[in-house]
Amino acid sequence: MRFLLKSIYSDDNNMKIFSNNFKQGESIPSKFSRGGEDINPHLAWEDVPKNTKSFALIVDDPDALGGTWTHWLVYDISQNIQEIPEGTLIKDAKQITNDYGEEDYGGPAPPSGTHRYFFKLYALNVEKLPNPTKGNFYKLVTQNTIEKAELMGIYTRI
Repeated sequence: MRFLLKSIYSDDNNMKIFSNNFKQGESIPSKFSRGGEDINPHLAWEDVPKNTKSFALIVDDPDALGGTWTHWLVYDISQNIQEIPEGTLIKDAKQITNDYGEEDYGGPAPPSGTHRYFFKLYALNVEKLPNPTKGNFYKLVTQNTIEKAELMGIYTRI
């Protein structure tokens, strides 16, 4: 079973992102946490804008004590791709170091309580982001966004 969430970014509101591993607003299975296998969940999207040249993905936690914690930054995802299988990265896509200091997916690991984790997919108007760094990634993605879709899951440390 999958859950579709409409985009909240453009007037068209067509692009949707979903996962076969959890639904919007529900718990992310521990398999995808730092204490589990620490692998990325399945993600897929549909109803992509026709003028999309590439995609970027940001996974972050706005509930972290020191401010938003970045779990995964992926860019230069080909416009022909519409799925990231569980535990894998798409060929030729690139990653930027996350707040764990790793160039890979870093799963949920809240120190306490329940945190929200946003999987934000951006359809971009460029094939390649120009010189992205951790410091300018959010700005570059925002400047080149055609449409955005979000999926939010929660995780509680046991």
